[in-house]
Amino acid sequence: MTVPESTYRVQLRPEFSFSDAAGIAGYLRDLGIGALYASPVLDAAPGSTHGYDVVDTTRARPALGGESARQELSTLLKELGLGLVVDIVPNHMSVEVPKVNRWWWDVLTHGRDSEFASFFDVDWDRGPLLLPVLGDDSDDGAVAELTVDGGELAYYDHRFPIAPGTESGTPREIHERQHYRLVDWRRGNAELTYRRFFDITNLAAVRVEDPIVFAETHGEVLRWVADGDVTGLRVDHPDGLADPGGYFRRLRENAPGAWIVAEKILHPGEPLPQSWAVDGTTGYDALREVAGVFVDPAAEPDFTALATELGVKTGYHRVEAEARRLVTDHILVAEVRRIAALLPDIDPEAARQAVAETMVAFPVYRSYLPEGAAHWTAAIDGARRTRPDLADALIILDAYVRKNPESELATRIQQTSGMVVAKGTEDTTFYRYTRFAALNEVGGNPDRFGLGVEEFHRLAAEREAGYPAAMTTLTTHDTKRSEDTRARMAVLAEVPGEFAGAVRRWTARRGIDEPSLNLLAWQTLVATWPIEPARLRDYLDKAAKEAKLRTSWTSHDEAFEADVAAWPDDVMGDAELAAEIEAFVGRIEKPGYANSLGQKFVQLTAPGVPDVYQGTELWDFSLVDPDNRRPVDYAVRREILARVVDGELPEIDASGAAKLLVVHKALRLRREHPALFRGYRPLRAEGAAAEHCLAFTRSADLAVAVTRLPVGLEAAGGWGDTVLPLPGGVWTDVLTGREVTGDLATLFERYPVALLVRGDA
Repeated sequence: MTVPESTYRVQLRPEFSFSDAAGIAGYLRDLGIGALYASPVLDAAPGSTHGYDVVDTTRARPALGGESARQELSTLLKELGLGLVVDIVPNHMSVEVPKVNRWWWDVLTHGRDSEFASFFDVDWDRGPLLLPVLGDDSDDGAVAELTVDGGELAYYDHRFPIAPGTESGTPREIHERQHYRLVDWRRGNAELTYRRFFDITNLAAVRVEDPIVFAETHGEVLRWVADGDVTGLRVDHPDGLADPGGYFRRLRENAPGAWIVAEKILHPGEPLPQSWAVDGTTGYDALREVAGVFVDPAAEPDFTALATELGVKTGYHRVEAEARRLVTDHILVAEVRRIAALLPDIDPEAARQAVAETMVAFPVYRSYLPEGAAHWTAAIDGARRTRPDLADALIILDAYVRKNPESELATRIQQTSGMVVAKGTEDTTFYRYTRFAALNEVGGNPDRFGLGVEEFHRLAAEREAGYPAAMTTLTTHDTKRSEDTRARMAVLAEVPGEFAGAVRRWTARRGIDEPSLNLLAWQTLVATWPIEPARLRDYLDKAAKEAKLRTSWTSHDEAFEADVAAWPDDVMGDAELAAEIEAFVGRIEKPGYANSLGQKFVQLTAPGVPDVYQGTELWDFSLVDPDNRRPVDYAVRREILARVVDGELPEIDASGAAKLLVVHKALRLRREHPALFRGYRPLRAEGAAAEHCLAFTRSADLAVAVTRLPVGLEAAGGWGDTVLPLPGGVWTDVLTGREVTGDLATLFERYPVALLVRGDA
């Protein structure tokens, strides 16, 4: 198996193609990277900026340069000794532009008689496909509006296919013979007849559980694996599959030498399903642990008090349940109704509510029956406590699923629960429960305020023992904020009183008239300062709509949105207020840098395969997508790397050069001496400031030490006589080249992190 020592994620798009990726390959090798990790590379919808909207699984995307450019990139990577990891999307395909997806076009043309009818998850028993593509007004010249029996409106769109033999006739006659119906987009959530990706109606679910469909959707990528062009696979959203365990077994059988990681979001304490033939997750569990150990849990009461004072709800589980119920009752109601209809001998509405409440109560994203039955039991028990009036319906549902764990009903409720959790928790609750936003991250659990050092050690050791080849990460294309934004935000937990006082003053001067967004806005502003007003405006607009409190993507409060849009310019244009914010940021900026270096160093050296998200080898104060997909200036990074390679030890300043030094030194050592990075043991400091040091050994000849909670450390007078007891021998800090002892005041004299090797290792 080809397991990379590290990966570097790039976001391919027409403006950054295969050739552009080839252009940075040499830089990545010099940085110390082991494999280029690319976003989806198969043909995607026209103009796609991310590639997850695949339309043709049989060819490399022409907009990225096509097959020839893909081969040139692969050849170059091999010459440089780099692997290639590609992101694959087995759960869905784009149907936004029907004609560019030949399988979907054929289904629309021939209906259930299409040779591809089984490729998509369509409920054919409910009649023609409903396509919710129409807005309030039909497109001029493309759609003809008709009145049919019963006075209902129907539509015929010349951009969609006409079934063979029905080319003639009036629009109404043609329409009635089609295998689809065009309807207003609002009907989609309630009446959709095909499964989709979350609530995105132009992403139709694909049935890869069918061996034929698997072969057709994976054949090209597996050819690349067999040819040695692709060394690893990152699998997108496996929780949407009917049988994730079976899927991964088939994938492993067809790619036995590939490194395979799954985008599986694990709840704290939840194990990865043992039946999955994968090397681990894509690292959100590691993100939660690494970021959490840099948060001071002592600040929880202060942040709870501030949130309560401002009117932000602080009962996390209640907020989460309300958000999930919004999803089951409105956003994914079509999916819930389809599941409920499969429950025999029960009132349809009682069945719908029982299914909905069970998914609201899920403690994890989904169960994998019969594996993980305890999670199913917890969901049923939670639903019973919340809705005792549904006891009879829940008993029937529970009994049916347990007796028939491979039934369509059991499969669909498991597929859908992950969507409810993701939409309800990640995409709604995290924008409503804004007590301390540094914890509101994919894979995170905001009601657990930080992570203790001993718990971190336990979890790191478990990863080394169970999944040493799992990916670890701090920033991805899906994170709510980048690692450096999160690291500076974590400093607020060390100055909760000062921050609370500032927020009170700032809110009185120019607050946002929605408490959760107001508190989120101030945290975001200080964590990204000096952010451009346009970037902050776009972020707050998205945050407000995702929260779905005062406005949303589908039901707009124009006056509120206008006030939110004006907020960044109003705040930054107020000279006195801006000066006060800048002064506050000046006090937390340096500790934020220390947190950034510390968490990055831990991620790069701890168990697992570390991923570096594009551009984050320097400071990167990004927010949620699309902000985190902005172009990366590689010329600047090459220039700084050249200086570091020449021996420069940069200062910790706004340039971010110190972070690139840390990334380069850790990755180069990891790539060139992989045997050093095996095993894991805690290394505990001794002395008055011991709690401010997180340290561990990998092999007997490698030790890692970083600073945590730097504000508290400085307030206590520094390291003093605190020491890190190192095993006997001569130890050298890879960052500075100096021989060192365990005296922490000396060890951290130049940088708040140290990478130590013993003897001539």
